[in-house]
Amino acid sequence: MSHPEKFHLACVMGDPIMHSRSPSLHNYWMKQHGLTGVYVPVHVTRERLEAALRALPALGFAGCNLTIPLKERALEIVDEADVTARRIGAISCVTVRPDGTLAGTNNDAYGFIENLLEAFPDWRADAGPVVVMGAGGAARAVVYALADRGAKDIRLVNRTFERAVSLGKAIGGPVTPLRWEERHAALDGAALLVNTTSQGMVHNPPLDLSLGNLPKGADVCDIVYIPGETPLLAEARRRGHRTVNGLGMLLHQGRPAWRSWFGIDPKVTREMREMIEATI
Repeated sequence: MSHPEKFHLACVMGDPIMHSRSPSLHNYWMKQHGLTGVYVPVHVTRERLEAALRALPALGFAGCNLTIPLKERALEIVDEADVTARRIGAISCVTVRPDGTLAGTNNDAYGFIENLLEAFPDWRADAGPVVVMGAGGAARAVVYALADRGAKDIRLVNRTFERAVSLGKAIGGPVTPLRWEERHAALDGAALLVNTTSQGMVHNPPLDLSLGNLPKGADVCDIVYIPGETPLLAEARRRGHRTVNGLGMLLHQGRPAWRSWFGIDPKVTREMREMIEATI
């Protein structure tokens, strides 16, 4: 019986975690690239994150992805975080180096931009004002990505105004924090609307936002991907807007992780996307 020279291990940590589609994505790539190994979901609380991350080298893991609520805490644990992770203020991917040290980065911004460009190949960040709903961890990555791509006017709307102000200061760039009561008016003249909140996700209420002021030519993105079409995207589609959900963001953020872990640049294919969509 032949034995592989190496068993490839990676995981996603979060609390909760069993809803994640990351294992389906990464195990698809494992099979596609002929790697012997597995990518597993690991339930880790914020309090136990340090112990979990420090165990990765001893257990033979190449690295891990992080999801809610662990991304900000990981910044305090890894041995080195790159400039992207520090600017965003959160880590989404950890790589175990050959010497056992932990390197952290954030691939969410990359995934967000690649998702937009896949859906809207002609999209440009400087095409007009961008309205971002929410100021949580996902919003930090989205705002960073937009500013980095050259957006000139980012209107950041959040229920807690102070949090929007704090995010704007942390990211820098052309960010204008707006109060929740200003959300409808904020759409005036916008070229892109992005929902980064959990409103519209399955079991959550829809985003409380009227699209009446949104120009007909604006694009609409919702980083939620369960359900595949949120009430926001359904309304936008009925109005004639181009729309995209957050599944592509999940798929594309896995690519730089694989380059770091395994030295392989996997592709986001139609077959893989359809396989993940069938589980939603």
